[in-house]
Amino acid sequence: MSALNCKEYVEDLSKIPREALEAADIGLVVIGQSAHRHIEPFCSLTGYPYEIYVDPERCIYQKLGMRREEKFTDSANPSPHVKSGVFVGHMKSIWRAMTSPVFDFQGDLHQQGGAIIAGPGSQVHFSHFDMNRLDHMPIPWLLQLAGVQQTLDFSDKPKIIHV
Repeated sequence: MSALNCKEYVEDLSKIPREALEAADIGLVVIGQSAHRHIEPFCSLTGYPYEIYVDPERCIYQKLGMRREEKFTDSANPSPHVKSGVFVGHMKSIWRAMTSPVFDFQGDLHQQGGAIIAGPGSQVHFSHFDMNRLDHMPIPWLLQLAGVQQTLDFSDKPKIIHV
């Protein structure tokens, strides 16, 4: 819940219609790394309506083997859900932290996250661990892998409808 890129990703997750998840009988859970007191303001800021938990000590991140540094490769394409560059993203994150009701930096900026499709039980069907802040897994791919039949468009491009 710290980096702007994570905020942008969660904003896109919030666009997933509840009906699409219910039709596929799946749940959506976000685990952030900030303090519990940031959950409500973060959900209000992003419009995120689903389950959300926090792990301020990053125990889950460590247990899963998620990176605490960034690795950039020439072949990697940035996620379509990342809408801000590295510098602007850092500046917006710092500004948001400074102007939030509780002044603190909400998590470790170096901690990388990921996406996991699991269940029922402890069965893991798919996992993607981010290499860097631009490497978020495309949400339509995750939804398809999880069994969501509905096609969703997360681009902010204007839609052209031919009549």
